[in-house]
Amino acid sequence: MKQKIISVILCIVMLFAALSVFAGAEAQPRYVVLGDSIAYGSGLSNPKAAVYGKIVADTNKYAYENYAIPGHTTDNLLRRMEEKTVKQAITGADIINISIGGNNFLLGNLSALMYDGIVKADYARFDKIAAGFEEDLGTIVSRIHELNPHTAIVLQTIYNPQTGYVGDVYQNGADRINAKIWAYAQNHPGEILVADVASALTDSDRDFAEDHIHPSAAGNEKIAQVVLQTLFDNGLGTGTQPVITTPGRDARGTGAFTLMVNLYGRFFHVLAVIRSQFLRH
Repeated sequence: MKQKIISVILCIVMLFAALSVFAGAEAQPRYVVLGDSIAYGSGLSNPKAAVYGKIVADTNKYAYENYAIPGHTTDNLLRRMEEKTVKQAITGADIINISIGGNNFLLGNLSALMYDGIVKADYARFDKIAAGFEEDLGTIVSRIHELNPHTAIVLQTIYNPQTGYVGDVYQNGADRINAKIWAYAQNHPGEILVADVASALTDSDRDFAEDHIHPSAAGNEKIAQVVLQTLFDNGLGTGTQPVITTPGRDARGTGAFTLMVNLYGRFFHVLAVIRSQFLRH
C-alpha cells in the first residue's frame, strides 16, 4: 500500500513537471523577422547565426523565425506576406521586426537618382519613391494587423552607409523614407514601434561590411542593441545588452559595388561642375 502511494505521488510530481515545461515552452514569445538583405544578414559570412535578429532572439529568449529576402522592396514584401508559410508565421507572431525601404531607392533607380541629385539637384524622383513607400507601408501594417491584431510591429529606420558625393544622394533618400516612417508612427499611434537604426549606424569604417551597403558584425550588434532597447522600453523585452552566442564574421570580397558607385559619384560630380559652368554662360 505504501509503495502504491509513493508511486502515485511520483506520477503527480512528474505530471506537474511536464506541465510546467510545456507551459514554459508555450509562453516563449514568437519573434518573426521580415524584410530585405539587412534583415537577412548579407554583410556577414554567417548570417543565420549572427544577424541582429538572432541576437535579439537569443538575448530575450524568443522563438525566432527569419523570412527576409535580399533585394526585397516594399512591393516584394507585400507579396511575400501572402505566401502560406510567411502568413502562418505572421498569424502566430508576438513580435514582427521589419527592415524595408532601402531597395525602393537602390534597385533600378540608383544611377538615375545619382544623376538627378548630383548633377541636377532635382529630387522630384526621390519624392515619388518616398510617396510609394508611404502607401506600401500603410498596406503592410494593415495586412499584418488583419492577420494578427495583437502582434507588435517594430520598423527600422534607414541608415546611410555611404560618404562623399554618393553619401549625399543616399542621405536624401534615407531622409525621405525615415520621414515617412516617423510620420506614420505619429499619425497612427500604437500601430508600429520605430527602432531608430539610422541614428546608431554612423561609423562608415566600422559599422558596414566591405560593400558599404550592409551592416558588418559590429553593425549587426548595434542594430540588435537599438531593437532590444525599443522592445524593452515598450515592455516587450527582458534585456538591452546584446547576448552574442555566435560572433559574426564580416563578408569579404564585396567591395566591387562600392568602387563602381563611387566612380559613378565622381563622374556625376564632374558633370555637375561642367553643367554649372555651362549654365553661367
